Amino acid sequence: MTAFRADRLQRRARVPGITDDLPAADLCGHDERLGSAHRAFNKSRRRADGGELRGDREGALDRGARSAPWRTSLAAPNRKSYIKTRPQLPGFASAGVKAGVQLGLLITVALALVTLVIVSRVRLPLPGHDAPVNIAGVWCSVPSPLRRLLVSDIFVRTCEGMVDVFLVIYATNIVGVTAPQYGVLVAAEMLTATVIYIPAATIADSIGRKPFVIATFLCFSMFPVAVALASGFTSLVIAFIIGGLREIGEPARKALIVDLAESHVRARTIGLYYLMRSLAITPAATIGGLLWNLSPQTPFVAAGIIGAIGTIVFAATVEERYAV
Repeated sequence: MTAFRADRLQRRARVPGITDDLPAADLCGHDERLGSAHRAFNKSRRRADGGELRGDREGALDRGARSAPWRTSLAAPNRKSYIKTRPQLPGFASAGVKAGVQLGLLITVALALVTLVIVSRVRLPLPGHDAPVNIAGVWCSVPSPLRRLLVSDIFVRTCEGMVDVFLVIYATNIVGVTAPQYGVLVAAEMLTATVIYIPAATIADSIGRKPFVIATFLCFSMFPVAVALASGFTSLVIAFIIGGLREIGEPARKALIVDLAESHVRARTIGLYYLMRSLAITPAATIGGLLWNLSPQTPFVAAGIIGAIGTIVFAATVEERYAV
């Protein structure tokens, strides 16, 4: 207890302005307590050194730590003590990583069940026309503009898939943001997407869909590059806002897919579109992992280049009259 209080008095003495106004009597008592602390410290060191000379190193260090509590603060931080004393994280993370993930999963499943119940109550009339029943027949009915949109979409989604799984690793391990800060980044991205989604869809119906599809493809291309160029939390916030802007043309792109599909096979055409896109971009994450071995920035830069190619393909091959 004396050593602990002496350590606190030493720290107090090092803070400017605290001991300047102390009375002389208090300063004398302060010096006496410091002297007793130093004597206790030296005594504990002699006991530890004696134990080491006897070959009992661990026992000496342990006895020294018990007799002089401040010695643990002079040594390198221990990983176990760091884990016990680290600050608690807000949200689900405050319950621990495993418990937080489990709680988040349960909430996600509950929301999915609610969504399933709501969607099951939707009733749509079935088309009465004869339509192809196999994939080949549906593919033959896909118009050329929709096929070109599919090609450009594959490039852009490959750009997304190459880096999507590495975002949290890059942000926390390379840039050095904390887990709560990464949560703020995701929130900024989602908030940006939510704010622009409805206005962008309304304006696209007025001036045309192609400019908005190009804008969303550009944001897909810029996002990984912005993450690779980020050097701190503030620059990552800007990058994730760009990531949220990827939704600026999503209503227009989806409406374009629906409009270009033949009405009598529309549902199957859209399903085939997303099936082919998903199959085509399946290797994207593996390619990103291989590029990560070269350097953490490489998959992000490569993804940006691939996304730019997809943007150029769409802008050059899908005519304006098909996009309005």
